[in-house]
Amino acid sequence: MARSDFIMEIRGYLVNPAEKRLRAPWRIGLWILLAGFVTVLFTLLFAVVPAPTGETGLAGAVYALSELGWGFLAMGAAGLGVGYLLDRRTLADFGLGLDGQWWRDAGFGVALGVGLPTAVLATQLAVGWTAITAVLPTTTGGTFGLGSTSAVIGLALLVPFFVVQATAEEILVRGYLLTNLAEGAAGAIGKAASTVAATVLTGALFGLLHWTNPSATLLSVTNITLYGVLLGACYVLTGRLGIACGFHVAWNYALSMWDFPVSGLDTGVALVGTESMGPELVTGGAFGPEGGLVALPLLALGSGALYWWVRREYGRVEILDSIAVPELRIPTRGGE
Repeated sequence: MARSDFIMEIRGYLVNPAEKRLRAPWRIGLWILLAGFVTVLFTLLFAVVPAPTGETGLAGAVYALSELGWGFLAMGAAGLGVGYLLDRRTLADFGLGLDGQWWRDAGFGVALGVGLPTAVLATQLAVGWTAITAVLPTTTGGTFGLGSTSAVIGLALLVPFFVVQATAEEILVRGYLLTNLAEGAAGAIGKAASTVAATVLTGALFGLLHWTNPSATLLSVTNITLYGVLLGACYVLTGRLGIACGFHVAWNYALSMWDFPVSGLDTGVALVGTESMGPELVTGGAFGPEGGLVALPLLALGSGALYWWVRREYGRVEILDSIAVPELRIPTRGGE
């Protein structure tokens, strides 16, 4: 009997008996292991599959973007797979209930993501901190390897890449980790407090993930942390990832269009070529606007726009308790 009680006690630390699924820390741990396995698998695949011969042309550009993008695709798929099989979550519980409101939110996010970098360009042009130097330029040696093809083709290829990259990051950091952290701490500190804490923690993680980017500084990590909190707010105020996904995709793409570095990375193509001459502390220099003080008024504008949109579309601006309450997929008879 004592042995049975011991086993049940251990089982209680691993499995939530009411929900009949692993507790949040174990689910997150298994996701990390699965994502790591898929990462290693794709690394080996790209090691044995030779790159296209030559350094120019469409094939080389597609290969270069694929080599950069497969990791995001793999980790996003791993997050959804673990969420479905082990978490037993519905897609809506990840913020991916793709209803009409989700797509309206995404459209607003796209408008915001294009508008803020465009405001930076217009402002810096007006004060003489940026100059337009070319139309549809390409540069060789960029991180994304797109300088080997035309600017039009490169800009077209960036669309699916940023959709995969940004959406995967939102699914993982906001949809998966924020949701699990909020749910896991809700019993101890309450649903609203746990959601706020999870938003701040995942925002900090988002900033730290960019620490190894070229030209990263303490200011750039701080700015991206604050933007991570803003992206988290997009989720916890609506229960949908539409605004966050649309904003993240469009922000990265608009930076590329205006020839700004994307978190320190050079895509090698742009709609217009620009040269920044203003103080790096303000403009962000080689890291791009995310690395400068210019990011802070943009953050304020983005926060104000988010408040307006949520109040307009949802009728209230409040942290949703549902973020910390799992919407579980009911297993079918005979198994999952």
